[in-house]
Amino acid sequence: MISLLSLFIFSCFLMGSWSGVLVCLFWGLLMSVLNMNLSFVSNLDMFFSLSMVSSLMVFLSCLLCFLSLLCSWEFKFMKLFNIMVLILCLVLVLAFVSSNVLGFYIFFEISLIPTLILIIGWGYQPERLQAGSYMMMYTVSASLPLLVVLLFYSGKAGSMELYLMNLSLKSISGLILLGVMGAFLVKLPMYGVHLWLPKAHVEAPLAGSMILAGILLKLGGFGIYQMKFGLNLFLDSVSLVVVCMALWGGLIASLMCMRQMDVKSFVAYSSVGHMSIVVAGLVLDSSWGVFSAVVTMMAHGFSSSAMFCLAYFSYKQSYTRNIPYMKGILQVIPILSFWWFIFCCINMACPPTLNLLGELSVVPTLWNASVWLSVVMGLMVFFSAAYNMYLYSSLNHGSFSSYMNPGEGMKSSMMVSLLLHFVPLILLLKSNLFNFC
Repeated sequence: MISLLSLFIFSCFLMGSWSGVLVCLFWGLLMSVLNMNLSFVSNLDMFFSLSMVSSLMVFLSCLLCFLSLLCSWEFKFMKLFNIMVLILCLVLVLAFVSSNVLGFYIFFEISLIPTLILIIGWGYQPERLQAGSYMMMYTVSASLPLLVVLLFYSGKAGSMELYLMNLSLKSISGLILLGVMGAFLVKLPMYGVHLWLPKAHVEAPLAGSMILAGILLKLGGFGIYQMKFGLNLFLDSVSLVVVCMALWGGLIASLMCMRQMDVKSFVAYSSVGHMSIVVAGLVLDSSWGVFSAVVTMMAHGFSSSAMFCLAYFSYKQSYTRNIPYMKGILQVIPILSFWWFIFCCINMACPPTLNLLGELSVVPTLWNASVWLSVVMGLMVFFSAAYNMYLYSSLNHGSFSSYMNPGEGMKSSMMVSLLLHFVPLILLLKSNLFNFC
């Protein structure tokens, strides 16, 4: 599957056409769906392997890259833009299917380059240079201890294959665990090392924001999942401190959403809150926690990407991202207001959506670890509902301002992209694709 996907990506890379890129991404999406029903490990060759979790991540990557190009209609004649999105999709797919720890690290780091080019090349304001510098400074510096740990333990195990390292190494805990997870906690990001994310989202183009929130943040959660298996990470006091910091940071990020004026910054801080659930689920080392983390990553990938789409579509009508100046959408463009209602409900984990399943599944794990962690989780759920209702009412109610342009309706590509974000959140809930625990 990987060789066939690489062949199609390389051929479309040579073509450079917008339609060729879309065909390539659709083919990769189809292949990932066909491989979702494989057993837990299916060795394809000596460098790549496919599990249920990596299949879900490949599916998410191909679909969101496809939708990001579908929404970026004004960039469709820009060959370099298409090639950057295509290269980023290829690197992400290779990172998700790599069974070699060094290969995973290389693809993990290479994904920063096309993302940086998208932000700097097609960003909106001069501050995009500062946003790109923040992103590189945080992520690269945090990943250097990971490289040292991987080289040391792969030499100790005599192999760089994750599954052989799992058999050869004893459990790893203590401060070394922070060196392993530091790169992934910054990538997610965890509150405290999150400052690069709102800046990157505010300055990135639509495709950059969709891929960054929908896929690149999941690369951090997937990295913790892989290292937890390959290096036999053990739950100890350091792990519990990380979980406490993540959940308290998620609560603070939820409170900070209430005072954001930029709608893209609002969605970015919402992502920080949701990713704290992923950290807690993966680090607490239980089947319920891992299940919750994977489901939350999939659900957040679609919902956050859709909310960035809605933010951009609203910006195209009002020519501002300032929430007080975007109000009154319900009077001018009711269909856009309808989609805002749908995805605000999804983002606050209303039933029956995948987000609700992810948030509820982590509660038994948190309760087993500490009652106070479950209390913090309950406060996060409450404030999540509060800031989503605040966002919807602020944007859609009230009298519209003179900045609003009601003459330009929603294009068919906008409607299709929002519908394709919505359908997986309902259909995946009824599937058996999460039977990996």
